[in-house]
Amino acid sequence: MFRPKVPTMPQPIGLTTPPAVVEPTAVTPHAPAPPPAPATPARPAVQVTPGTVLTLVGGGTAVVLVVGAVLVSMLLAVALTAASVAVCALTVRSVIARR
Repeated sequence: MFRPKVPTMPQPIGLTTPPAVVEPTAVTPHAPAPPPAPATPARPAVQVTPGTVLTLVGGGTAVVLVVGAVLVSMLLAVALTAASVAVCALTVRSVIARR
């Protein structure tokens, strides 16, 4: 009762063509790989000047302020939506209760 029934593969009907004959091809070796290129010299270290430090700090501060403003505005939007839905629910409940 709980054993699955495996479908049987139907046999082809009608004319069938024999499989194509595959002829082996000769394998020819290719030229050897060229020797590896010489190693490139190490890149010099990045020089950090006071101007670049101030730029990085200013840019990071700007990013943090923008992301914070976006998150606070999204939170405010959710709070306003929740408050308006609550007011609508109370209004609908009072209208239904009067009937």
